[in-house]
Amino acid sequence: METVNILTIISIAFLGSFGHCIGMCGGIVVAYSTIKIDSKNSKLSQALSHLLYSLGRVLTYTTLGAIFGALGGVATFSNNANGGLLIFAGVAMVLAGLSLMGKIKFLTLIEHSFASSPLYKSTFKKVLNSKSNLSFFILGMLNGLLPCGFVYFFAITAASTADPLSGALVMAIFGLSTVPAMFTLGFMTSLASATGFRNMMMSLSSIAVILYGTYTIYNGYDYISNPQKTLRDCHK
Repeated sequence: METVNILTIISIAFLGSFGHCIGMCGGIVVAYSTIKIDSKNSKLSQALSHLLYSLGRVLTYTTLGAIFGALGGVATFSNNANGGLLIFAGVAMVLAGLSLMGKIKFLTLIEHSFASSPLYKSTFKKVLNSKSNLSFFILGMLNGLLPCGFVYFFAITAASTADPLSGALVMAIFGLSTVPAMFTLGFMTSLASATGFRNMMMSLSSIAVILYGTYTIYNGYDYISNPQKTLRDCHK
């Protein structure tokens, strides 16, 4: 992947984490910080709990990235198919950006109800009430499976790489880039109610998503126009 792509992914994820992620997952962080972490614990112990939670999310995201990258690879058969995949992904990214802005309901239409399943709910509740270090990691993994428009955007990006390793890298970078926001929220729960700040960060990340989607559409067109290129050339 090109350095510019990596920096773009980091920028979008970092900005979005202080906007979308805090709004979506802030309640979970506040809940486990209240239920699972004793305020009398040392700052180091509390930091370890928050870090384990975030690493659990990153592992889930990385696994999903590898899966979507592999699925994208299966969809590539010819130059037109490869270019078409990029254009499709780019259009989906632009729609995702508009959805994150609140202009359309593209992302809400494709959200699934996995989180409402009895098995998920019972497992989540059991892990939330446990205070072992491992439970923080598992809780993060479960949180990574929750329906989230921002995750969908990066899953689309992972699929557009048409490679499981590159897809895993995209999602790993995304997950790691959201750690600072979630880690900070664990210690500063008031951040979850800072609506003005979150809206500003969300607007910036939405614009970046739309621009990146437009760039991906151009890559798809360029790929079809230049048959000698390989799909990986668009992501190096």
